[in-house]
Amino acid sequence: MPIILAILALCILRFFEVWRFADLSWWWIAGSMVAAFVWFEFVEPMLGLDKRKAHDVDAKRRKDRVTDRFGASRKK
Repeated sequence: MPIILAILALCILRFFEVWRFADLSWWWIAGSMVAAFVWFEFVEPMLGLDKRKAHDVDAKRRKDRVTDRFGASRKK
């Protein structure tokens, strides 16, 4: 996500010609967009980072469910 926000910031700064970004070529921004696309579509799944994030979400949901179920019964 930080990559996408950086690309968005570069686009805005280049469009409004702010400071040194006024001389920045659009090819640098397009190249960073391509790099982000390659990262999210190919590299991240190849390294298993997308599954790790999903697994962490499932583990947290499972832990919360156990805590809610058994934590509420112990308080009675």
